[in-house]
Amino acid sequence: MPITVSKLVLEGITFVRDSGKVNMFDRPMVAKICMDMGYHEAALWINDNRKLYSEGIFQGFEATEEPESQEG
Repeated sequence: MPITVSKLVLEGITFVRDSGKVNMFDRPMVAKICMDMGYHEAALWINDNRKLYSEGIFQGFEATEEPESQEG
């Protein structure tokens, strides 16, 4: 079962993976690259959710279904 993350977190993780710059098991470096490339939310999530990040490496990640903002 994929690990559910926000769209911004998924974008950061996907960017690093697709870049091929680092082994995805090198969690601190993945977070650093995310931060350096402007994916701050992804970097913070990776640092705050080590276990979920590790699980996501094996199970995959998927973006949450974020509700549309409602303007009143």
